[in-house]
Amino acid sequence: MNKILLTLCISFTLTTTHSSAQDATKNELYKTIAHMDSVMFDAFNRQDLETLKLVFASNLEFYNDGGGLSGYEETISNFKKMFEANKTSGLRRELLPGTLEVYPVPGFGAIEVGKHKFIHTENGKEEVGLLKFIQTWRYENGKWQATRVISLGH
Repeated sequence: MNKILLTLCISFTLTTTHSSAQDATKNELYKTIAHMDSVMFDAFNRQDLETLKLVFASNLEFYNDGGGLSGYEETISNFKKMFEANKTSGLRRELLPGTLEVYPVPGFGAIEVGKHKFIHTENGKEEVGLLKFIQTWRYENGKWQATRVISLGH
């Protein structure tokens, strides 16, 4: 009986320790991807095209349910046009609190899922668009880059 109790206690301890280690790893990944999200969208909010060029991978695929598929060059060009058209509109993006989810992709990076809103002023009125997004992040050579972006709800 004592051997059975000892075995159960050891098993429980190992399972709890392994689970805590996984939670800590997931928590670190969550913090990392949340940071990369803020790097990307702080650049967006500042209309900083040079930083966006670094955050997006050269093989980027950007899927937009309102505008279709674009690669890296077209995406950068689209952002440039958007920024030029919105110099004074107050265009900005805000992540909706509590919506960010991060999933590890072993040997590659992570998938980020969330909801955000885009705000700008048009004809003196504040316009708000609520959208869903999915981003695939690759970790390679010590840096994180977005390789796939899916923007939904246009």
